[in-house]
Amino acid sequence: MPTSAPNDKDAKFIKMTTEPVEKLIAKLSVPTIISMLVSSFYNLADTFFVRQLESDSMIAAVGIVFPLMAIIQAFGFFCGHGSGNYISRAFGRRDYADAEIMAAAGFFYALGVGVLISLVGTVFKNPLVILLGAKTDAAAAATSDYMSWIVLAAPFMTGAIVMNNQLRMQGNAFFAMLGLTSGSILNLILDPLFIFKKGDALFGGAFTMPFGIGMGVGGAALATGISQTVSFIVLFFGMKFSDNVKIRIKNFSPKFYYIKGIVQGGLPSLVRQGLASVATTTLNHAVGIYLTDGTMIDAVQAAMTGVSKLMNFAASALIGFGQGFQPVCGFNYGAKLYERVKRAFYFCFKVSFIVLLALSALGIIFARPITAALAGSSELAQSIAAFTLRAQLSVFPFMAWVTLTNMMLQNIGMTFRATLVAMTRQGLTFIPCVLLLPLIVSALGFEPVLGLELAQAAADALALAISLPIGLQVLKQMGKNEDRA
Repeated sequence: MPTSAPNDKDAKFIKMTTEPVEKLIAKLSVPTIISMLVSSFYNLADTFFVRQLESDSMIAAVGIVFPLMAIIQAFGFFCGHGSGNYISRAFGRRDYADAEIMAAAGFFYALGVGVLISLVGTVFKNPLVILLGAKTDAAAAATSDYMSWIVLAAPFMTGAIVMNNQLRMQGNAFFAMLGLTSGSILNLILDPLFIFKKGDALFGGAFTMPFGIGMGVGGAALATGISQTVSFIVLFFGMKFSDNVKIRIKNFSPKFYYIKGIVQGGLPSLVRQGLASVATTTLNHAVGIYLTDGTMIDAVQAAMTGVSKLMNFAASALIGFGQGFQPVCGFNYGAKLYERVKRAFYFCFKVSFIVLLALSALGIIFARPITAALAGSSELAQSIAAFTLRAQLSVFPFMAWVTLTNMMLQNIGMTFRATLVAMTRQGLTFIPCVLLLPLIVSALGFEPVLGLELAQAAADALALAISLPIGLQVLKQMGKNEDRA
């Protein structure tokens, strides 16, 4: 039985299907943009504070562990987007009891997967360090320290991601924002406390730590683990005390019908995040294949870590804006109001493209000072990072189409096409680019590192070429469906 009065949910349905989509998206996207920016900012802060340790190998370790974190997030988004998309469509049908069953299924499956990752990561830690792409002894030691705490927090990460997405998909972005920002702010406070010890000089000697635990790069991971746990707790109480469907273990159903619903709505996210893990691991190993000098290897991995964090921060605003679009898309598609879905999509694309164009121009102009703060402590790492950042920003505005197309397809249940678009940027295009471009530029007389620097920009351009016709075809079909309605 629904846990809140049907009138509340009916009022939400009327609001989501009748108010102007531009107004709805603007209202819903403000908290999600804030959530994504704050969440991404604390990831930047991790790298920024580790940068103060003046070690390329420690910065590289943060990037080497990223594929593991991407896998954790992949299963969280798989269950979160799968259950959340289903719930928003169930609300569009006004089937609230069905939504509660799916809420429990998504949460408890994610929690179980998180526990499994934690166990496997703890038992097989040393082989994982090598598998993830640590190439020097210093980087391997730092990676082991960082990874130890991340795997312990895996269940809280997957659970928090599910609740965040379920809250958003019900149009309650405020509680989702509260959960993410609380953990993120805590992370910013804990990072310097755990990483440094009393007397350590930061920011080129401009500040001396008055106290601290001095755990080094492992302290950054512990701060992340604690902040994710706090986010989990805040989101859990947000689900409990808001007007959303509640997560109760008695509602959990192992029926294949609900597993299928999670797969249909969450497979694109699992593929996208899973391929991000594979892609970063491939990059780490490609660095070892095409480069032989240990100093250069650490510098390239540190540079790529910094650029990746910067690009994720810039993309977080786009993702947050898209998350404001998703419940509008789900509700209206479930209600067969296809013209509203189309109008919402094109509104989001136009706004996103213009904003990303402005951000890219600024980033290209100020690439060197930006990367100096994050992408490695050596001059070599910073030079590699500045060039790589400019290359990626040159195509970045077009990622608005790729991202929003993927979100729309996922929301409306077009699993195959959504999965295909999700695979383009990090799988179908990036992996071949990162393996082949160093060979191509070498044949042309350039250093192979140039191919590594250009790989992501080339992959993004190819991703646009693949996703553009797919998105246009689906939008055209919606117009035909509206005409027949």
